[in-house]
Amino acid sequence: MHLPSQLLSRGQRLAPPGRRPTLLLAAAAAMLMLGCASTPPPTTQMAVATAALTHAAGAGSTELAPAEMATARQKLDRANQAMVAKDYPQALSLAQQAQVDAQLAEAKAHSAKAAKAAAELQESSRVLREEMARPKP
Repeated sequence: MHLPSQLLSRGQRLAPPGRRPTLLLAAAAAMLMLGCASTPPPTTQMAVATAALTHAAGAGSTELAPAEMATARQKLDRANQAMVAKDYPQALSLAQQAQVDAQLAEAKAHSAKAAKAAAELQESSRVLREEMARPKP
């Protein structure tokens, strides 16, 4: 039976048995760090954020939630700048924030529209009650 050290060419030896787990752990850590360092471009998230802004604008957020829409646009612009600079983690973070800000703007726009509709309905109800309370000729 050949030992691993006998299979190696002269002058090459395996690490002593006590150091093998340490070397294996160090190699695994290096691979993990290398994997984290290569973040792919967040093109999907950029598209989702852009779509969220477009959808929010279509819901009337530009008029009904202008501050939130401005914040979302600024973050998307900064995300595009980070993409150009190839700072993909920053681009991803900003695109996610832009998406959430756009969704908030859309929710505020829907809320404002619902509040307006409720006020109109209350006014209609008040007018109807007055009509019903009016004496008949």
